[in-house]
Amino acid sequence: MLRKYTNSISDLLKIIEEIVTCLKQYILIMKDFFNAIQDLFVNFLFTPLDALRVLELTNWFAANAISWIFLIIGFTAFVYWMKKLKGYNDNNEEDKSISAHSYL
Repeated sequence: MLRKYTNSISDLLKIIEEIVTCLKQYILIMKDFFNAIQDLFVNFLFTPLDALRVLELTNWFAANAISWIFLIIGFTAFVYWMKKLKGYNDNNEEDKSISAHSYL
């Protein structure tokens, strides 16, 4: 009778060992996956930003060229939008009544 349980306990221990081995392999795979993502960003995709960081020490305006470009684009879009709104206002196309919008 005791021998019967001993076999089942040893089988259970073998199954647990296999599960632990599979989990270790899964953890290693996930670790490699996240290390690959880290490597992609740190060593490849952030390289231009590292160059800008080094450039900032010598020329602040050149290092912030991307910011200047976005500011110019935003300011141009703002001026264009204001001119269009003024055109609609000058032509009296704007509905200024209280019930102009359905949520009012």
